[in-house]
Amino acid sequence: MTSMGHPSQNELSHSGGALHSPCRILGIDPGLKITGYGVVEVDEANRPHLCEAGVIRAATRGDLAKRVKTIFDGVTEIIEAFRPSVLALEELYSHYERPRTAILMGHARGVICLAAAQAAIEVISYGATQVKRLLTGSGRAPKSQIQRAVQRELSLPTLPNPPDVADALAIAICHAYLQRKRDMIAAKR
Repeated sequence: MTSMGHPSQNELSHSGGALHSPCRILGIDPGLKITGYGVVEVDEANRPHLCEAGVIRAATRGDLAKRVKTIFDGVTEIIEAFRPSVLALEELYSHYERPRTAILMGHARGVICLAAAQAAIEVISYGATQVKRLLTGSGRAPKSQIQRAVQRELSLPTLPNPPDVADALAIAICHAYLQRKRDMIAAKR
């Protein structure tokens, strides 16, 4: 696993002199070669803050079982280390010209969902266009625009790289904002 250097969990969970228990979201951009992940915490003011981000790299070729086990083991390790309350995952997209890609990606999503289920963590899926629209205003935003939007939303000094990391963080941020909206609606009832 490769991760970005960021403040420790203790630095992120301390706010205004009092420790609190923020909502922690694990966002994942699944892939058989590179699976991007990002852990964000939502503070008392409903702002997301970066906790950790990186990639899980599986072999580019070879035994499918070993590749998905690498992904499963990596996600399990992240869950154990950060104890997220929810896992936000990119929905599976299938293009009619490449159905094999969707089938292979289903394997990656399956072991990610299994890791979450074993840890009793809820999994919520979001479509790529929904995430892009929420962060940039356009469901067709290019990867570079997503990277800049994530950098802005999390006040990062540099662009999150590779783009798989930015996509995972975008999914986590999307969940944070939509959950806040759901909570506000529920509070009005």
